[in-house]
Amino acid sequence: MTTNTEKIFSFIDTFADSTEMIYLEAIIEICQKWLSGESQPMVSDTVTKEDIRRGIQLAVLKGMKQNVQPNHQMTPDSIGMLIGHIAGKLVKGEQGVTLLDPAAGTGNLLYTVMNTIGNDVTATAIEIDDLLVRLSAVTAELLEHPVVFYVQDALRPLFVDPVDIAVSDLPVGFYPDDENALNFELMPVEGHAYAHHLFLEQSMKHTKPGGHGVFIIPANLFESDQSLTLHPYLKKQTNIRAIIQLPDSLFKNVIHAKSILILQKPFPEKKVSHDVLLAKVPNMTDKHAMALFLQKIDIWATE
Repeated sequence: MTTNTEKIFSFIDTFADSTEMIYLEAIIEICQKWLSGESQPMVSDTVTKEDIRRGIQLAVLKGMKQNVQPNHQMTPDSIGMLIGHIAGKLVKGEQGVTLLDPAAGTGNLLYTVMNTIGNDVTATAIEIDDLLVRLSAVTAELLEHPVVFYVQDALRPLFVDPVDIAVSDLPVGFYPDDENALNFELMPVEGHAYAHHLFLEQSMKHTKPGGHGVFIIPANLFESDQSLTLHPYLKKQTNIRAIIQLPDSLFKNVIHAKSILILQKPFPEKKVSHDVLLAKVPNMTDKHAMALFLQKIDIWATE
């Protein structure tokens, strides 16, 4: 039996393959037709937001393979779902949750988190690539998620209200604009700043006191040549809540291994546990081990 996700992918893929358009542009075109009611996938009445997100995601992944660009990389679903679970626990019971993703890309990570949290959540998405923003915007409309988009360099001044949670798969590498980087505490004395350091600082700058930052980081973040600048910043401006190592099996090369860093913005009126959760995600195919791990996360989130 064909799932709703498969039906949605097939609907998009059939159209994209039948046109002369670039595949990613064709996704936007057919999704706009879907929104207008001109053409729609034959899905069941029980179709969910996750069905829609995953169906579009499959098409986007196919399109990206045909049009490879280094900034067109999607966060693996298994990681996105874990971050969604963590974010959901951190804001459990809160009303009107606000999110920020300063490197939103196609919005896949952001929408995974929004789907997990549920209703009464709004988001701000920053992305410099116009094509990715258009893909993200049409997906948000289909998911009926209220998202405000800014097409800009996220490390330039952001005119956004502070949020409850910043989530980001941090772009890794050097930031070439030294002049702008001087506006950040994490600009080193010599050489270019790391973009992932600046994105982290920018995110926490736009997080409410007591709010959280949940970031996908290079596993060696605290061992890099600029870690001497990073440590004092984190100690002064944030509370480190957790460092969670992701399984090596998720990455083609151990050099590209990632972890999840969870920070909290200091808030005098809110007592924060100074114990840092250090954990390693088990093999994600081991359901029993994952259930125990998520139980541990759930207990930690209430501390």
